[in-house]
Amino acid sequence: MKFFIDTANLEHIAEAESLGILDGVTTNPSLMAKEKISGDAAVMAHYKKICEITDGDVSAEVISTDFEGMKREASELVKIADNIVVKIPMIRDGVKAISWCTANGIRTNCTLVFSAGQALLAAKAGATYVSPFIGRIDDIGWEGMQLISDIAELYAIQGFETEILAASIRNGKHIVEAAKAGADVVTCPLSSFEALFNHPLTDIGLAKFLADHKKAAGQG
Repeated sequence: MKFFIDTANLEHIAEAESLGILDGVTTNPSLMAKEKISGDAAVMAHYKKICEITDGDVSAEVISTDFEGMKREASELVKIADNIVVKIPMIRDGVKAISWCTANGIRTNCTLVFSAGQALLAAKAGATYVSPFIGRIDDIGWEGMQLISDIAELYAIQGFETEILAASIRNGKHIVEAAKAGADVVTCPLSSFEALFNHPLTDIGLAKFLADHKKAAGQG
């Protein structure tokens, strides 16, 4: 499974990269705004900084919601770096734009996916990644992980090469569950990855090992 970090914070991206676990980055206008990045030029420059930190895929999102606008933005975004993947929403013109990008050698991440039918459309259009939003599905009383399983089964049966990118991950448990359900990628904040380190028995065991070492060294 690939680990993508979902942020526009350069320090968090660099920290994940330093751990040796980072495979890519996803971000969006909301995350850019959180880092006080605004204006087209500043956003493009920030994407470039992200691409300088990691060689992994970096999803850069279009703002337009019409076909021509998405085509235009996609053409500009891929000029930033070779590892840019254009993030396009699951709407009618978005599917058209994904098909156009596929035909023109531009890799895409179809975002805001909430059903297996939407995932099927994205794969048919040639999306590189499809992003089901697990946490948001759970929020409305449905089973986000079941959607991951359904898409994984569908893609396996039909032989689609589109990768399932589990998004809206809320915690470490979500990461493990997404892996078990068949996701190819998870994207989440640094804190969710860091949660995977934690277990009380690890802390207890380490404390005992260090205490025993101290006694053996005559420091007790």
